[in-house]
Amino acid sequence: QLQLVESGGGLVQPGGSLRLSCAASGFSLGDYAINWFRQAPGKEREGVSCISRSGDTTNYADSVKGRFTVSRDDAKNTAYLQMNNLKPEATAVYYCAASLSIWCELEGRQAYWGQGTQVTVSK
Repeated sequence: QLQLVESGGGLVQPGGSLRLSCAASGFSLGDYAINWFRQAPGKEREGVSCISRSGDTTNYADSVKGRFTVSRDDAKNTAYLQMNNLKPEATAVYYCAASLSIWCELEGRQAYWGQGTQVTVSK
């Protein structure tokens, strides 16, 4: 069964950090660029970050630049999103996805999606 499973979400105070993981099964994550998206209640889904298949190109939404870091460990078939200095507006369900492209495209089309993990930033 082909699937992506996110983990690492939770409740954190403003200024705190979380690291999200995206584990693939049934296929090799190393064959794909990886994207992270988020969707807040009542808002459209937005691209947060991406990393190319080779891992040498990354990109970030302006709202998270300098605070979020995307990475991948193909040996573990897992990708990560390190989120630092979190703000309340980061509250959303975060999804990872395997891209149809090998390049890093923030809003590109995706082949596989995870089920999402909730991140809540609040006092």
